[in-house]
Amino acid sequence: MALVMVKQELSIRGPQKTPRNLKRKIQYRRKEETDDDGDPDYAYFPSGKSKSSVKKSKVAPEVQSSQGRRPSVFHMETDAVDDLAMSESEQSEAIALMKIKSRKRKAETSSLDSVNSMNPSSPSFTSTSADSVLGSGGNSSSTSRKRLATTKKGNEKDKLRCHQCMRSDRRIVVPCTKCKSKLYCIQCIKQWYPNMSEEGVSEMCPFCLKNCNCNQCLHSSGMVETSKTDISGSEKFRHLLYLINTLFPYLKQINEEQIQEIEAEAKIQGIPSSGITTPVSSCSSDERVYCNHCATSIVDLHRSCPKCSYELCLSCCREIRQGNLVRCTAVDFQYVDRGFGYMHGEDPLPESYYTETVGHDNEPLTEWNANRDGSITCAPKEMGGCGGCLLQLKHILPEGRILDLKERAEQVRMKFGTEQVFSKQNCSTYVSEMVKRASSREGADDNYLYCPAANDIFRKEEFLNFQGHWAKGEPVIVCNVLEQTAGLSWEPMVMWRALCENMDSKTSSNMSEVKAQECLSSCEVEINTRRFFKGYTEGRSYDNQWPEMLKLKDWPPSDKFEKVLPRHCDEFITALPFQEYTDPKAGFLNLAVKLPDTILKPDLGPKTYIAYGIAEELGRGDSVTKLHCDMSDAVNILTHTAKVVLDDNQRLAVQMLKKKHRAQDERENLIPQCQKKDDFPISGTTEEDENDEEGPYFPGFLPAGKTEKTGSALWDIFRREDVPKLQDYLRKHSKEFRHVFCSPINKVVHPIHDQSFYLTLEHKRKLKEEYGIEPWTFEQRIGEAVFIPAGCPHQVRNLKSCTKVAVDFVSPENIHECIRLTEEFRQLPKNHKVREDKLEIKKMIVYAVAQSLKDFYLLASS
Repeated sequence: MALVMVKQELSIRGPQKTPRNLKRKIQYRRKEETDDDGDPDYAYFPSGKSKSSVKKSKVAPEVQSSQGRRPSVFHMETDAVDDLAMSESEQSEAIALMKIKSRKRKAETSSLDSVNSMNPSSPSFTSTSADSVLGSGGNSSSTSRKRLATTKKGNEKDKLRCHQCMRSDRRIVVPCTKCKSKLYCIQCIKQWYPNMSEEGVSEMCPFCLKNCNCNQCLHSSGMVETSKTDISGSEKFRHLLYLINTLFPYLKQINEEQIQEIEAEAKIQGIPSSGITTPVSSCSSDERVYCNHCATSIVDLHRSCPKCSYELCLSCCREIRQGNLVRCTAVDFQYVDRGFGYMHGEDPLPESYYTETVGHDNEPLTEWNANRDGSITCAPKEMGGCGGCLLQLKHILPEGRILDLKERAEQVRMKFGTEQVFSKQNCSTYVSEMVKRASSREGADDNYLYCPAANDIFRKEEFLNFQGHWAKGEPVIVCNVLEQTAGLSWEPMVMWRALCENMDSKTSSNMSEVKAQECLSSCEVEINTRRFFKGYTEGRSYDNQWPEMLKLKDWPPSDKFEKVLPRHCDEFITALPFQEYTDPKAGFLNLAVKLPDTILKPDLGPKTYIAYGIAEELGRGDSVTKLHCDMSDAVNILTHTAKVVLDDNQRLAVQMLKKKHRAQDERENLIPQCQKKDDFPISGTTEEDENDEEGPYFPGFLPAGKTEKTGSALWDIFRREDVPKLQDYLRKHSKEFRHVFCSPINKVVHPIHDQSFYLTLEHKRKLKEEYGIEPWTFEQRIGEAVFIPAGCPHQVRNLKSCTKVAVDFVSPENIHECIRLTEEFRQLPKNHKVREDKLEIKKMIVYAVAQSLKDFYLLASS
């Protein structure tokens, strides 16, 4: 199809005379079309107005045109201002006009038909007696010109307006011949749609393709269908039965804990347990109730102080009676800021510059014991209670609710059975396209990870394969998930522009600065947003040429991603594979979806993570997510990357600084004496042959300078069964790691939950040698979705600047890990950053069983 482009004319007051102030007007226009950064296409204004609308009062209004002897607009301007150099945007428009002129003769008839077929009633296309002509010269033959003209002065809404920037003063716009209503100017096409040609926009514009990133479209939801799975009634029946069978043991355990507490209360009151009645708690449905001692979420039965409202969970009640209550004394991690020079191997600053924190390790331990009859007095004042009243047993849910759910679930299990079918196939038997080698454990059958393509996962057998691997606690990688979407841009600047437009004026003004984490010091810094995103694509460095790594975590700064970036949220959900599990709104097997709207739900995302990255492993200040373990399952999609390469001078500076780092480590005894000095190679960026994946090395242990050709993020995910050995290694070698301000780690509460360690290539080698364990290691490519099972410790290093979007979900296969981690978190110090029970897994189990039973009965009856 021939390209159809429309040129809007500048009308002139006299038929032959050039106005005196035309030169000044053109200068104004050039200033309009180019912002301070040389961006000719878009200016960011929180009010939603383009730059032209803001500066419009400064430009004299265009004058009306004459009918007779009207010169060509393009020639008129170049003749009138031949002493002025054209800007880049004008040069581009001139070249585009020349191309159109040459194509015009070849496609004259088809182009004329395309324009004439447009809806004449559309406000953007209104014919007048003054025709706008594409071509050179002043002739206006009706048979050889494609005409679309602007209306008279003052009728702004009828002018040709670019759908992207909403400016009506663009001289060249490309109308869409499919929808016949949207136009895009050349400038916006080049900046915001670099992968589309003018011809492509003419055939089908971004709006028709559903990937338009103008402000209006970015703030619209429902433009694309997010759900890609159509679950039949029989499949729903199987899924519901699977949920009920899987969750039943945990519901039974919750019920038994409540029965034990009721029996304890019966003993206290001296009456049968059947005669116990408990008052209802005064908390509302939209309020979370946590244990004041261990910070665990309370589902139903608990004890409460009638005087000070101190709340105690059933686990703490049991521990108090047994005399083994977990102590949650606060611990402050002391990291000293010894100055920037110290972080690069120089001597620390004098002691007067230290900024130590005060620790609470010596807090006095206050006794808290149960009474002889099993009753419990409120916690002592030193522990946050009043120490004077007996705690009363109360309930939150309707009385007997959990017991009723347990009995109904038992009836379903007895009637319909408990068997669930999974695929028993191992990854080693798959075709090579469906697996990815990720480890080299001797005698293990899990060295290959299941890695299907996005267009293959809709087959039933692949869904069963996924469930089989997922039930075994193995990560899964799904390739090319972005190919299933409309192709919306994930450029960070596009998202930031949409975010600014969606904020109130006060909040939007604050968006000019972002709070990022500086990876070298592990501290939060403020940086201009434009400078941050410039560093994302071009790189940043300190004065000594050491690469500066910054990252934004949980961005944008809002609990509701779908509210501030609704279009991107829809695009992300559309890309999610195995939506039965991952869809945060309608995932049939996602337990988080089963929570009713009347209660507060955990914030499981989606969240965006934007970080710098380079291929070289620096050793200090790498762009990493340190070793940690999530309480829930997660899926992480790499949506955008930018490659940053060090030049030779910077690489040489990095090598010299690494030697200083090495010497400092030796002075501070952070390196064992038996370790050779050349054990820490300086990695490069030499590309390997793509077909060399099965070479003499194995993933995670690539030789210096080797990296997968298209990988952007290096993942290490450990098996659950290897966690005890991993913890032993980290405690043994903790003094060899650095954390905040590059200070040596001097305290370890929990080697994984502290999130203080990142295992470099050398440490992974030592871990393999000493303990015989290794992680699954692979490089994530753009468009790949990585599934991380709950309970699997993992770490990530960015090999390029990366934009990732992740969402948490709760699968029935990994409930046991969620409960185990909840128990681990409640034993951490009370000021530990991961201690709070944000997932509320027991509450989720109860509501998931209730909703599944309700849906099951409705489906069975129909």
